[in-house]
Amino acid sequence: MAKKVITKEEWEKKLAEIKIRKEDMNKLVMNYFVTEGYVDAAEKFRLESGTEQIDLATITDRMLVKKAVMEGNVQEAIEKVNDLNPEILDTNPQLFFHLQQQRLIELIRQKDFVKALEFAQEELAPRGEENPNFLDELEKTVSLLAFDDTFNCPVKELMDPAHRNKTASEVNAAILTSQNHEKDPKLPTVLKMLVWAQKQLEEKAIFPHITDLSGAFLQEPS
Repeated sequence: MAKKVITKEEWEKKLAEIKIRKEDMNKLVMNYFVTEGYVDAAEKFRLESGTEQIDLATITDRMLVKKAVMEGNVQEAIEKVNDLNPEILDTNPQLFFHLQQQRLIELIRQKDFVKALEFAQEELAPRGEENPNFLDELEKTVSLLAFDDTFNCPVKELMDPAHRNKTASEVNAAILTSQNHEKDPKLPTVLKMLVWAQKQLEEKAIFPHITDLSGAFLQEPS
């Protein structure tokens, strides 16, 4: 069965018939700025769009925590989280373990092996005994101590900045949840749904695609 061919002109006409409230679009954009921590952009967009008032201080505090983790200052990040809300770490043992794990990684990065070993024994080992789910992660992290070149070893990914980012994102999500915000921005999810919908429609029709999500330009059907 031949696929239906939809021209760009027909497609644009159909799109023009769809009515989306500007207020909903503004909320979607603001949700992204707030969740990702773009303070200046959020404030400017609020003034320009007239969206609801936001507490910029909470965004700033959250970004300071994330920045501390990304710079390897994990103890500082823990203190800032506790200043914001002590219950965040008290009620999330996995997050606290991952922060402590990141502290151990930073000690190893600094080649302070004596302190790293002491920290692993005193802080992380008891948590591994309490929760078997942490044991593999603990053993993997401690194994870094066995290598002279930690940046070229079987567990080198722990030393990669991406691991700091992973920990920072986990903390960011926990803080957002504690503040009754969604932990993930809605906009990327909407874009993923767009890509999925286009792939589904490809099975039944030939139609204009959005191939460049950043520009959102329609490409003529081939």
